[in-house]
Amino acid sequence: MSPTKPGCSREVIFHVDDLGMSHGANAAFLELAENGAVTCGSVMVPCPWFSEIVDAAAREPGLDLGIHLTLTSEWRQYRWAPLSTRSRSSGLVDPDGYFWADVRSLSEHVVVEAAECELRAQIDRALKSGMRPTHIDAHMAAAMIPQLLDMHVRLALEYRLFPVLPRHVSFAPDQSRYDDVISKLDGWNLPVVDWIRGTLAVADAEVERGYRELIDGLKPGITHFALHCTMPGDFQDISPVHAPWRFNEYRLFASGAVSRWCKRCGVTPIGIRQLQQAWNRRADELGIAKPAVL
Repeated sequence: MSPTKPGCSREVIFHVDDLGMSHGANAAFLELAENGAVTCGSVMVPCPWFSEIVDAAAREPGLDLGIHLTLTSEWRQYRWAPLSTRSRSSGLVDPDGYFWADVRSLSEHVVVEAAECELRAQIDRALKSGMRPTHIDAHMAAAMIPQLLDMHVRLALEYRLFPVLPRHVSFAPDQSRYDDVISKLDGWNLPVVDWIRGTLAVADAEVERGYRELIDGLKPGITHFALHCTMPGDFQDISPVHAPWRFNEYRLFASGAVSRWCKRCGVTPIGIRQLQQAWNRRADELGIAKPAVL
């Protein structure tokens, strides 16, 4: 595996986002990780089910878990708030005292220093809970907005966590600024994930075909697959519209079909721990463990 340059091999990170948001997400991840159907996941520290996944991590220290940096709270009747502040002057909270529901509102109001304080609080709480995270990634890509990119990389270097900042994305608010950051990481020869794919919002009848075609079509290099596998149950009440996609994804991965497809077409599932190790080795060689200036 070459974690910095795409080669002839195809590797995929089967990563379950939104752990800690619901019991169903936690339960699905733990089952799928035990069975080898997924390789890693990330935890939303401010969310109500954080303690459950942390307890599981304490029982299973081999779990490849990261921190899903959280600056938004998107569901209408199920909300969470910052750990570090309730002040409107921080730009992190809406009029009701919760995180903003969308990235645009966050981008319009955020105070960078307050966002850094909040993300540090999330990482620190995870560490104090006993978690030994391998990486950071961004819920709804909120911690990837242009104002926060430099800080995002600094936190990764300081806390020695691999940042999931894919080389090729279609959702960067400022593509030029994002590409500049990736170019700097490439220039330092730090490992970078190449591609990103995500949960398919498709009808029940299209699930198997859609995911099979996606796996078959993975490009050379490392693809980060942002999954949202969730066991049927509590998430149905959080979002009846989104729940079927998450439940269907769980059922598909639990069936073993995706693992069989990967084996058949020569796609190798990997975790993030090995990328974290490569990231830290290279950062130590460069002497940029903390802090980095982009």
